[in-house]
Amino acid sequence: MSNHSTLGVKALPITDEKPTTVKAVVTVLQTVKGAVTHLGISGVLDFVTQLFGETLLIELVAAELDSETETEKPTIKFYAKRSGSEDNEIYYEASFKIPKNFGEIGAVLIENKHHHEMFVKNIVFTGFSSPSDSLEVTCNSWVHHTSDDLRKRVFFSNKSYLPRETPNGLERYREKELEILRGDGQGERKTADRIYDYDVYNDIGDPDSDDDLARPVLGGSVHPYPRRIRTGRPRTKKDPLSEKPSSIMYVPRDEAFSEIKNLQFSANTVFSVIHALIPSLKSTVLSSNEFPHFTAIDTLFNEGIELPNDATVGALRSIIPRIVKAISDSEKSVLRFETPEFIDRDKFAWFRDAEFARQTLAGINPCVIKLVTEWPLKSNLDPEVYGPAESAITTELVELEIGGCTTVEKALEQKKLFIIDYHDVFLPYVNKVRELEGTTLYGSRTLFYLTSDGTLRPVAIELTRPPIDGKPQWKQVFKPTWDATGVWLWRLAKSHVLAHDSGFHELVTHWLRSHACTEPYIIATNRQLSAMHPIYRLLHPHLRYTMEINALARGGLINAGGIIERAFSPGKYSMELSSVAYDKLWQFNLEGLPADLISRGMAVEDPTAPHGLKLTIEDYPYANDGLLMWDAIKKWIADYVACYYQESSLVQSDDELQAWWTEIRTVGHGDKKDATWWPELKTPEDLVEILTTIIWVASGHHAAVNFGQFDFGAYFPNRPTIARTQMPTEDPNNEATKQFMERPEEFLLKSFPSQIQATIIMAIIDVLSTHSPDEEYIGEKIQPYWADDKVITAAFERFNGRMKVIEGIIDARNADTNLRNRVGAGVVPYQLLKPFSEPGVTGKGVPNSVSI
Repeated sequence: MSNHSTLGVKALPITDEKPTTVKAVVTVLQTVKGAVTHLGISGVLDFVTQLFGETLLIELVAAELDSETETEKPTIKFYAKRSGSEDNEIYYEASFKIPKNFGEIGAVLIENKHHHEMFVKNIVFTGFSSPSDSLEVTCNSWVHHTSDDLRKRVFFSNKSYLPRETPNGLERYREKELEILRGDGQGERKTADRIYDYDVYNDIGDPDSDDDLARPVLGGSVHPYPRRIRTGRPRTKKDPLSEKPSSIMYVPRDEAFSEIKNLQFSANTVFSVIHALIPSLKSTVLSSNEFPHFTAIDTLFNEGIELPNDATVGALRSIIPRIVKAISDSEKSVLRFETPEFIDRDKFAWFRDAEFARQTLAGINPCVIKLVTEWPLKSNLDPEVYGPAESAITTELVELEIGGCTTVEKALEQKKLFIIDYHDVFLPYVNKVRELEGTTLYGSRTLFYLTSDGTLRPVAIELTRPPIDGKPQWKQVFKPTWDATGVWLWRLAKSHVLAHDSGFHELVTHWLRSHACTEPYIIATNRQLSAMHPIYRLLHPHLRYTMEINALARGGLINAGGIIERAFSPGKYSMELSSVAYDKLWQFNLEGLPADLISRGMAVEDPTAPHGLKLTIEDYPYANDGLLMWDAIKKWIADYVACYYQESSLVQSDDELQAWWTEIRTVGHGDKKDATWWPELKTPEDLVEILTTIIWVASGHHAAVNFGQFDFGAYFPNRPTIARTQMPTEDPNNEATKQFMERPEEFLLKSFPSQIQATIIMAIIDVLSTHSPDEEYIGEKIQPYWADDKVITAAFERFNGRMKVIEGIIDARNADTNLRNRVGAGVVPYQLLKPFSEPGVTGKGVPNSVSI
């Protein structure tokens, strides 16, 4: 049995012989809706309600049953009246006369008599036997008016309990609350609902509007995918398997950004960019054509684009002032981007091969590069369909490129060859994508050589097209060279690889691994772990807000005709390709950083090395900083878990915990339920590893691949999202060859994103790279549940201290000129895994959760 109940959490039982008078102060956050409704009829009704003192009905629930009757003790009720306000907080007070032997307050029931929802922050009780004693019940939840939800809301005290330790007076409440959250799987969800249930991705298409907007359902044997939150919307007429799209995407009410957060920044900012800014951009001088010259790209940063003079654009000035600015002494607005630090430091960095290679280790997609362990390179695809499997990157070519320094055999033995391999994942989609207008695709392999100074040097790029229209497979190897034609072909080949990397980054590394795969954890946590469960309280800060940003993405980013399809190479096949990556590549046991590094050959286990791993490339900024973060998270979780699970039997007998892990494996990620790599959950060590993986993905991994998007991607030649033209050597014809030979710069610009594509992506990644003013950073602030627990508080303080130490270590690394992959002339320091940040686009800071 867990012994944590003896470690000093406040209980404050009422045992006096005479009744005790206890005061309760309920803190409610002022909301935009609450302020507005005071102007209307509901405001009048609320005034009358408050006048007669019937605003919030508070009931106290005893933790224990009556010892004589073995039944629940009567609750103690009282109406809380408004007593004052400060800043954005409104206070309601109530006094309770608590009879003798009531015992410990285990929970509070709330009924909202207001005519609008209220965001209840907490309830604090004072007046116990000792003047210094107080009891806080943390709520941080929306409570709806009784007309929306007749059921009373229950909030448990801040003391955590494993299921078998639940005080007998709370057992019914614990079970009933979970039943409510699970729902019955029926009907369409309403805004006020708090129901967590699963569904497939069947709402990203819109076949009723246009046949070309039909999309396959993701989830199931044909297109495996993680599950999303169920909304229950009506089905489309043309496809009974698909849901109708909607501008209002249901998420359980407490998963939405609080209105306080909305006032400054939220997913609504992204919504504003998608639904207000983009139509405005289409009516400007921007076109679907390429930029005429490179200096035209610069105008987006120094001059900007004048926007239409209308109310929508005017509103955007206050919503996204960083990119939509007022023109002096006029009502007009201009779209002008801040210059990314990457370009501000070195305008021509994107041109250099050294930077191209460095960003595989210290850019925004540093978790794809892997060690070459087999030679020759070979595809696993069916050669009958896709052509010969053997790569055109030969031993002779590689040995020529590495200048006679060594042989391929020795380079393999010494772990000197690395690859970015997008051959097999993209090749099956090449012919489909090429049927789309304004885009093209290849399978690609990019080979790198590790030099003696620890930096990577590009050796070769191979682009492959499968057989098409009676033509055999085409493949060609491009390499760094010194003649003019070869130089420009190499630059074109790099632009194709970068478009592949941008697409894979956004669809797989970022969206799939951080956003989509996390949603089942959120659903299972709320369905199977009680709010009083210690593991629920550990996970909750790391799962907040993710579901709303995911819902928004389904409505405007990853949907049919959305931003991703319009501006990334795979076009309408983008999400389908994401499903292929989930099917072929995603494994939970490889999502933790150490396992990921080992699986890619970027590290080997070494008990004598820091973090127990020896890195294959010693100066690997993402891995070096990430392992600091991973170890700190794991140590904190181990300390926390040890408070509740001292032995394996406690893990195995925790019915809620076991149901949680089973549901993640068999329902949330049900398309992979039969995989043998799923970790078991039998010991405290198993639990620590599982929790560390989930929290690392939501915090460190997401920060590393998200918050550098503007710095590295805003100047799009560094990371084009799409390649729109084929290589001039694939099907040489007089016109294409002539254009390339006469004006190679124009040819490259035509392959880059169009003016409208580039500008839309720049606006989106500016918002996605922004930290809100009230961002919650990992290890920064202790949760109120643990404030009175001395053991957990001490453990968290150690965690907070480690985060501060990590900040200093990263600063020191960024000043070490021996670390050439993170320090150099014009090089942006690698700060993506520094734990803390100020608001805005900073290129650093690790939030608790995937909140944007």
